[in-house]
Amino acid sequence: MAATEASQVVCYEKEWTGSQGRAIGWITLNRPAVLNAYSVKMRDELHEVLRAVHDDPDIAVLVLRGAGRAFCVGADLTEFGTAPSPVIARKVRFARDVWHLLGTVRCPVIASLHGYVIGSGLEMAMLCDLRIATDDTTMRLPDVRLGMIPAAMGCQTLPRTGGLGLALDLVLTARELSARDAQAAGLLADVVPRAQLGQATRRLAESLAATSSLAQWQLKAVRRMTDGLSAAEARRVERHIWELSGGKEDEGHAALSEVLARFDAQWS
Repeated sequence: MAATEASQVVCYEKEWTGSQGRAIGWITLNRPAVLNAYSVKMRDELHEVLRAVHDDPDIAVLVLRGAGRAFCVGADLTEFGTAPSPVIARKVRFARDVWHLLGTVRCPVIASLHGYVIGSGLEMAMLCDLRIATDDTTMRLPDVRLGMIPAAMGCQTLPRTGGLGLALDLVLTARELSARDAQAAGLLADVVPRAQLGQATRRLAESLAATSSLAQWQLKAVRRMTDGLSAAEARRVERHIWELSGGKEDEGHAALSEVLARFDAQWS
């Protein structure tokens, strides 16, 4: 590992690959004693790490994973007891827009999942571009049982990935979804035995790191900018994004950055 930054609840490592000037970023949720429950401290550190990733052009692929026996069991319910209500506790955790940062990382983002993937843990995973999980992984959105809806983009990402029917089923019933069922529904790219997760994740990350960074970012931009558009409108956006390359990677990156800044300003 060429560079390492660690903290109590989020660890970040930057690992150079065989491709010149290309690196893999490894983010590890690091509260294994509480199954990586999402806390205000985790929010703050994850926000800091993601901002660093946004500012680092060397990162070709980002991996999000969890330490210990689970990826993330969702909100740290012990923090609810320090707030007037669960709603207020949630507002505190959402004070920094981790979800937007995760969803707008320019490089491909892989969620490497195992054990429990619950609540905001599942929503974080759904904001990633690709998800790989162990065969003992289980997923669930329990928010409705707390009198709330998923508010970390789960109501948007689930229907667009697995379809409206599955999304309504998971949100309304809070039922558990197995890794195999999640793969059949299109939520997972691959399911592997627990012992093979690290190797499979690395193999996928290294293959993505060998691909054009501009092409990957253009693809992610098209996906973001065409949600809800007609086929004709989406084709125009796709053609415009494709034409931004200018024949050179650095020129294409600069032009695409300007387009996305204007796009994001419309919704800020």
